[in-house]
Amino acid sequence: MKDQDYMALAIELAKGTVGQTSPNPSVGCVLVRDGVIVGLGSHLVPGEGHAEVLAIQQAGDKAEGATAYVTLEPCSHTGKTPPCSRLLIDSGIKRVIVATEDPNPLVSGRGINWLKDAGLSVEVGLMKEEAVALNQTFFHFMKEKRPFITLKAAMTLDGKTATKTGDSRWVTGEKAREHVHHMRAKYDAILIGKGTAVKDNPSLTVRQPEYGKHPIRIVLANDLHLPDHLTLFHDDHQTYVVCGKEADMDVFKEKHPTVGVIQLSSQQVEIPELLKQLAELNIQSVYVEGGETVHKSFVESGFVDECHVYIAPKLLTGKDSFGVIGGQSPEWMNDAFALSFEHVERIGEDLFIKAIKKAGN
Repeated sequence: MKDQDYMALAIELAKGTVGQTSPNPSVGCVLVRDGVIVGLGSHLVPGEGHAEVLAIQQAGDKAEGATAYVTLEPCSHTGKTPPCSRLLIDSGIKRVIVATEDPNPLVSGRGINWLKDAGLSVEVGLMKEEAVALNQTFFHFMKEKRPFITLKAAMTLDGKTATKTGDSRWVTGEKAREHVHHMRAKYDAILIGKGTAVKDNPSLTVRQPEYGKHPIRIVLANDLHLPDHLTLFHDDHQTYVVCGKEADMDVFKEKHPTVGVIQLSSQQVEIPELLKQLAELNIQSVYVEGGETVHKSFVESGFVDECHVYIAPKLLTGKDSFGVIGGQSPEWMNDAFALSFEHVERIGEDLFIKAIKKAGN
């Protein structure tokens, strides 16, 4: 096997934990000595051993003289765990191949320099593009200082999300809905508006246990007037309600002491301030599931990085049915929010489309 083969294996190890390591990135590590893999590791959950730690533990004495293939620069600071760069040095590893530098200012370049200063052979950049894509929300958060935002919608072929009565169960088939749970598990939080919370009373959980942790639930409700019976208020999963400055927090907190409240300085929820508040909570990625008004607010703000759209082979018709994004449209096509198709896949009877924001929006 070649260096690229071992790094590809390390990336595959890391892919299996995307979403469950946040706020840490997903990292994979492979140790090879004399052409034999002696250690494998993947960071599993925050606060526990990093990929390098697990790989070295598995390798034991065989780590001495080995080459380490790591998808992200080994850390050089002490957080909940000791620095991995120091562990690599102390274990007797002679060569380290790193896919990409860590964008975290606490690490960036320091871990690599520690290894070099200790006399290890260090190479950086092998499969960098794949490694960055693996942790796109982490890299985005470190660069932009705000969460990565994905808009999600399920619609008919003619762009409808619900009938004129608001009935939306179900637009897409079972396999597509299962895929949504798979995607939810990759994000730190799921966000909906008051209308969706009241109409659908969703749980917003990941109902396939193999897909990892449950995201934080976020509901936008300017006035905090939400029904007391909502499922979101009566389970063990973390929930935040976001409100405007005039909302009565004391009354709400008295009814729902376990639910977090984020009160903004504006009368209405403003997306820029909301994202700033979420960043302070170390929420690095948000899956926005609507409805129309919420989607419109995010598009108008310009803070949309990716769209996930599930399209069912159905025609609902009618001007009185609901669409993906509400409000008024711009006058000119040139003012549309431009995206690029990145992935199209058939899931059961439905289509899944991933589109990314074009530069300039």
